[in-house]
Amino acid sequence: MSVTPVRRPLPGRWAPAEVLRALRADDRPVALLGAWAAERGVRAVVASEPVAVAAPGDDPFAVLAGEPEVPARGIAVGGGWFGYLGYQLNRRLERLPPAPGPPPALPDHALARYDHVLVQDHDGRWWFEALATPARERALEHRHRTLARRLAAPGGPPAARPHATAPFVLRPGPDAHARAVATTLDHIGRGDIFQANVCLRAESRLDGDPLDLFAAGLAALAPAYAAYVRFPEGAVASFSPELFLRVAGRRVHTAPIKGTAVRDERDPARAQAQERALLGSAKDRAENVMIVDLMRNDLGRTCAYGTVRVPALVRAEPHPGLWHLVSDVVGELRPGLGAADALRAAFPPGSCTGAPKVRAMQVINAVEATARGAYTGAVGFLSPVAGLVTNVAIRTFEWSAATGVLLLGVGGGIVADSRPDAELAECVAKAFPVVTAVGGTLIGPG
Repeated sequence: MSVTPVRRPLPGRWAPAEVLRALRADDRPVALLGAWAAERGVRAVVASEPVAVAAPGDDPFAVLAGEPEVPARGIAVGGGWFGYLGYQLNRRLERLPPAPGPPPALPDHALARYDHVLVQDHDGRWWFEALATPARERALEHRHRTLARRLAAPGGPPAARPHATAPFVLRPGPDAHARAVATTLDHIGRGDIFQANVCLRAESRLDGDPLDLFAAGLAALAPAYAAYVRFPEGAVASFSPELFLRVAGRRVHTAPIKGTAVRDERDPARAQAQERALLGSAKDRAENVMIVDLMRNDLGRTCAYGTVRVPALVRAEPHPGLWHLVSDVVGELRPGLGAADALRAAFPPGSCTGAPKVRAMQVINAVEATARGAYTGAVGFLSPVAGLVTNVAIRTFEWSAATGVLLLGVGGGIVADSRPDAELAECVAKAFPVVTAVGGTLIGPG
């Protein structure tokens, strides 16, 4: 099929959240903001009105594998598949016991294909980009005119709508989480696993539109890999700091986060001391190095022999209220394999499972109280122009349209010298700035 890349200017210099609000009533609005395509001169990508939607029973990895490459020819993203892959897709990839508790309220995946997007460049200008085909040429012309009118509205951008959340409650409670950590430590002590990421969730209800919750969190957190995905069953609002996979051409890059400490943003000297303590923590370094080895193995499943390497091992990065230890692992895809193959081979993100990966996922299903949904899966896009970029779906809210329930998963890597009380404190430390950013309150342990 003949595809013609299209790039045309749009009026106005609205903020990304304002542009997203202008698409509120459209079908399946999505937004990616931060470092997703920064190397291509893009600050934000917003889209709506897809031309195709993956069915619930589809194999999403096979759906993504069908996306052909298109020469850029002056456009940055153009379009492609956008959405999320939930953690329970691991059951399609490995033999695992049933997930605990009732099934997640949201589907295992929500993927839609957009043949046009709005991109904001580093200068704040907006562009209409499209992958035009002869059959869609007139429709895209009309779509460009429609969007241009919206962004030139004389009254300015649409106003935010109020939203409110009930207090977030940790489930399971402290005692149950302590038992889960203790059981995991027993598996580690017996040599069954080296590490497992054990999670709980903060549960609330949302009064309002998840789009406004996302906009509020975005303003407060400004994370590297923020994402919003709306679909009939609900919405996912992700404020992730972590890159799962980036595939550009033949190059694959992952940047696992493992190792966390509180960061005092009001006191620079104290924050620096906290950074030094994290870098000197044998426990946190062990968490990170184990996952680096796991990700080297995952990339090695699709990368050419000898190309997988670790250009940066265990560096500290500042994030809202936290320090994280981050490493970089890169490789080069083998001939005949593509981005979707790399994604299938590495899913779900190793930083949220443990090592050995399959056995850690089996332990997770045995000790956690509820099934994970979008949390610890991945959110992102596969563009025929820009390649694949996905985050690790942490710091991620999941909202059910049917029930109004709002969930935020949090967890941490359990290694031999982990302590149940410290692990619970780490979960609270991770949840607190995210809950606060959207105007919520967290009912902590005790």
